[in-house]
Amino acid sequence: MIQGTTSDAGKSTVVAGLCRVLARRGVSVAPFKPQNMALNSAVTADGGEIGRSTALQALAAGVEAHSDMNPVLLKPESDRGAQVILRGRVHGHMDALDYHAFKRTARESVLAAWQALSARHDVIIAEGAGSPAEINLRENDIANMGFAEMVDCPVLLVGDIDRGGVFAQLVGTLALLSESERSRTRGFIVNRFRGDIALLEPGLDWLESHTGKPVLGTLPYLQGLLLDAEDSLGLSGRQSGEPALRVAVPALPRISNHNDFDPLRLHPRVELTFVGPNRSIPPADLIILPGSKSTRSDLAWLRDQGWEAAIRRHLRYGGRVLGICGGFQMLGHAIHDPEGLEGPAGSSEGLGLLEFETRMVAGKQLRNVSGRLLAEDVPIAGYEIHHGVSEGPALKRPLCELEGRLDGAVSADGRVLGTYLHGLFDRPEACAALLARCGLEGAEAAVDYDAHRQRELDRLADCLEAHLDIAAIEGLLGR
Repeated sequence: MIQGTTSDAGKSTVVAGLCRVLARRGVSVAPFKPQNMALNSAVTADGGEIGRSTALQALAAGVEAHSDMNPVLLKPESDRGAQVILRGRVHGHMDALDYHAFKRTARESVLAAWQALSARHDVIIAEGAGSPAEINLRENDIANMGFAEMVDCPVLLVGDIDRGGVFAQLVGTLALLSESERSRTRGFIVNRFRGDIALLEPGLDWLESHTGKPVLGTLPYLQGLLLDAEDSLGLSGRQSGEPALRVAVPALPRISNHNDFDPLRLHPRVELTFVGPNRSIPPADLIILPGSKSTRSDLAWLRDQGWEAAIRRHLRYGGRVLGICGGFQMLGHAIHDPEGLEGPAGSSEGLGLLEFETRMVAGKQLRNVSGRLLAEDVPIAGYEIHHGVSEGPALKRPLCELEGRLDGAVSADGRVLGTYLHGLFDRPEACAALLARCGLEGAEAAVDYDAHRQRELDRLADCLEAHLDIAAIEGLLGR
């Protein structure tokens, strides 16, 4: 199990890299994250829902993503509550205190999923969540040492030196663990190092002497590594100085599946900007409203931030608007949530840019799909994760066809587009066609994002092979 001193210490990346290293050696390996909190999720082969970073790790391992790989997924809907996904399916909505008590029950799902996964694979690389030293969350822990103790697995602890204070991170975390947990921690990995390793070695020697634990490697900062992020929006910006299509995306408080935009970040002629709260809305050729876990409350935030007036002005001056999933629902006349599936029950007036209404209904749509963009007749593929059902005249002008079903809508003048499909930019043909429709001429430079993922995973694995003691790690795995 790979645990970290903090969130974003690099656990997900290390697990993905180890999965690819072992898969290249012919090992049947699978990732496992007992509990995750994230709004970026993926649809699995068995029709469930798991965190996107775990799905990426499955890709690294060369196996299909399965709901057993992430048995507990928490999708925040507010600062105090979340939708709880158990083994890929919606279990319900809980506030933080209720979930803390529910962890006794969730433990059973975690163990059942781990046992099922272990029966299908020779090696499991598990990933912790946050830090194992969160004293207030230790009772009934299933995310870090609680899980490691249950299944009796060794732990490696990752610290991020780029943040500073890596020795305090590692030594402090170890000091806050119980005696059995310290014994279970078999070594350290220092992540994201820049500079001359000779300057770091005296500190590493001290760390080993002080703790009695080996440092199994120091991983360099991998410049430009872009893989599906769990939560961080990362940096925006254009990849070159060429003329660009300017794209603005509001960074909604509950933005989901923002990895939809990774192919645009990589595009050499796209300038992508995530616009956070209380920031001026920049000039753009295309505004994209992203997915949301709390569509009505994020729509209210959008209005409070001045986006509604900005979007109408943008359209008057010839701009385009694209809505994805929750962002698509915002484009209609109304959003109804009578059962309170995404927050307080009620209805909200939409932006009124497309003639349809959406009703939130129990039973989440979870499916991987493929099809074609209708106007350009080019292939498209992705996945759907949503509660909403939309109806209205605008849907008679669909954006795409997905396995026999029509999806999305396009305004009569072609300037407003919407779809429920996540991943619509991943295929280069679809990306090029959509960007051309939005005004980018010569859009053939679109990136094949699936091929990009594979190259980046191999680059990551090469880095781990060069800088980690893989033999020692295989020894911990009993190989």
